[in-house]
Amino acid sequence: MRTDLMNSQMMIETHNLTKRFACSIAGVHQTPYSPVILSEAEDLTKAKDRGWLTAVDGITLQVPAGQILALLGPNGAGKTTTIRMLAAILQPSDGWARVAGLDTVRDTLRVRQAIGLLTEFPGLYLRMRADEYLAFFGRLQGLPEDRICRQVDTLMERFGLAEQRRQRLAEYSKGMRQKLALIRAMLHEPPLLLLDEPTSAMDPQSAKLVHDAILDLRDERRTILLCTHNLAEAEMLADRIAIIRRGRIVALDTPDRLKAQLLGPPLLELRLAHPLDGAARDGLGRLDIQVESWGDTWFRYRTPSPAAANPQVLACLAGLGAQVVTLGELPRSMEEVYLRIVEDADGR
Repeated sequence: MRTDLMNSQMMIETHNLTKRFACSIAGVHQTPYSPVILSEAEDLTKAKDRGWLTAVDGITLQVPAGQILALLGPNGAGKTTTIRMLAAILQPSDGWARVAGLDTVRDTLRVRQAIGLLTEFPGLYLRMRADEYLAFFGRLQGLPEDRICRQVDTLMERFGLAEQRRQRLAEYSKGMRQKLALIRAMLHEPPLLLLDEPTSAMDPQSAKLVHDAILDLRDERRTILLCTHNLAEAEMLADRIAIIRRGRIVALDTPDRLKAQLLGPPLLELRLAHPLDGAARDGLGRLDIQVESWGDTWFRYRTPSPAAANPQVLACLAGLGAQVVTLGELPRSMEEVYLRIVEDADGR
């Protein structure tokens, strides 16, 4: 692992990254410079009739070293195509991408040595034994035999596959195969991991092992681009979340900021040991909060400045002799954010 790659300030950089595909049933032949861009009203059939389909449309992105970026979006949004361009498997139609400071078109071999790639459907040679399979890929990466042995031992132990290391991959369950594919991506200790649905088909315990490994890698200043449909997983792991729709990034920020932007101020709930009286309600009405609902012994309110408003609420109730049991923010999920963005993009 080269220290200059690990120390690159921006591990991923793209500018106007675009990929167009010729449609096989197109009735006319157009140049790559006559793209079809899906508008809100167009469907795939119309796009195919016109000859070219824009799968990724002008993505500009920066991901610094040591950060986890989750890429969310519906099927067909362009997530996998983006990863394949970053992995130097596909060439962009327009724009450019750099990985660890390396151009994905001019430096393809070095890019592939700098990344670990886990695809959604990893191809595994099922007749091979697990340790032999990993050793083969270690040699492809140019690792010395002693390092291959150490890495295979360490990673198979880490992911709970040590006892199955001599089994053929055909005998592995789907979840075990997914873990082995992740080990293959991590084997040469790349500074950047591109992970497409890394916990697909895993049981909760196995998924936790993967989550812990991802967080450990971030602590080691490795960068991870994570594609997932698991919104809870994205919120738990990611420093930032990018939502891609029809090939374009339509939202990019931290989970907390996305929630604040799209769902408004946080909703807080306060519970009391006894029913609220009229004086308490009148006193709360004079504070800079928006009460949304009441119960006998609770109420919920919003405020853009909880750090300032919450002490005022508690002081007001204490002055009236009210006994507060709990005060806390009600959880808001990334699912709410995601659905809001996707539904807005669909014009609903």
